[in-house]
Amino acid sequence: MKYLPLIWANLMRRKVRTVFTLLSVFIAFMLFAVLGAVDQAFTGGVELAGADRLMVMNKTGLINSMPVNYVDRIAKVPGVAAVTLQDWVGAYYQDPRQPITGFAVDAPSFLEVHSDMQLPPGQAQAWLADRTGVIVGQILAKRYGWKAGDHFPLRSNIWRDKDGKSTWDVTVDGVYSGGQEDLLLMHYKYLDEARAFRNNQANMFVLKVADPARSGAIARDVDQLFANSAAESKTQTEKAFLQSFAAMLGNIGKIVTGIVSAVLFSMLLVTANTMAQSIRERVSELAVLKALGFSRRGVGLMVLGESLLVTVLGGALGLFLGSGFASGIGSKLPFLQNFHTPPAGIALGILLMLLLGLLAGLLPAVQAMRLQVATALRRA
Repeated sequence: MKYLPLIWANLMRRKVRTVFTLLSVFIAFMLFAVLGAVDQAFTGGVELAGADRLMVMNKTGLINSMPVNYVDRIAKVPGVAAVTLQDWVGAYYQDPRQPITGFAVDAPSFLEVHSDMQLPPGQAQAWLADRTGVIVGQILAKRYGWKAGDHFPLRSNIWRDKDGKSTWDVTVDGVYSGGQEDLLLMHYKYLDEARAFRNNQANMFVLKVADPARSGAIARDVDQLFANSAAESKTQTEKAFLQSFAAMLGNIGKIVTGIVSAVLFSMLLVTANTMAQSIRERVSELAVLKALGFSRRGVGLMVLGESLLVTVLGGALGLFLGSGFASGIGSKLPFLQNFHTPPAGIALGILLMLLLGLLAGLLPAVQAMRLQVATALRRA
């Protein structure tokens, strides 16, 4: 800390250069925070996966369906504790540009399989007894201001009823917490009995296994049941399913890592060049400091401190504002639940800014430590 006034004074010698270097680091870490939020939005759902749940979908693709009577056959597979079905609703409320992640489900078995979703007992009973009822997650309820008892027209961009209408009048019977909190869940029978096509079919089945260690064997047994049928199945863990779903959008993680690596490497070169230039301009001053009794180590630490101060100041500000900017974007994108910079990303950012400062200042610091007083003064 005793060198801090000298470090600050040296940085202020060239204010414009220091400001532009700070801005470069600031923008780099702001981009790091926003891209971290993008990665989190597309892959963060994997963390919500249940270890004891398996997903069964049509082997030819998620958009193809399977007969709902598969439920009874899957339930008889040894090791399956419970099984439920769900079907895409393609739902939206008022604005088709803001889709809602909605599923038509068999309510009793769905609640049994998804025990991580917490719904007050009274609201659960109300939902089970209400054919037109829906439950919504807390995030969705907060976004639209919905509460138990509200009625609204739910529209679908997939389904039409037998009269050609795409609207289902529903009532909010409950608001759940836990699990994926941006879902809308309606009764499968309410949707299926009214829709004009693809009746008695579902996109996927979710089963709960008694022993997660046997998930692989149970998945093979389930797929064996429907081998060579008109709708063969593909069974995988919920985590693997969510990872493969995210992979359909491209390897977001690798894209983000590639962009961030390129930006940070550029910043390393810019900061290192700035520090090297600063040292070249102050050769005589560093020689005088050594002549006055400053140790080689002290001179080296001052140079390293300048580099660290620039990257930490610019990086911390960029990380802070970038995280806030990402949260602001997330609030405007209702179909992305996890659009925010994760705590692990912020911790990695802090580590990277320290590493960037050390690497950028290391070579100039070594040069300053090796500086010979007589030689430096003669050159000056």
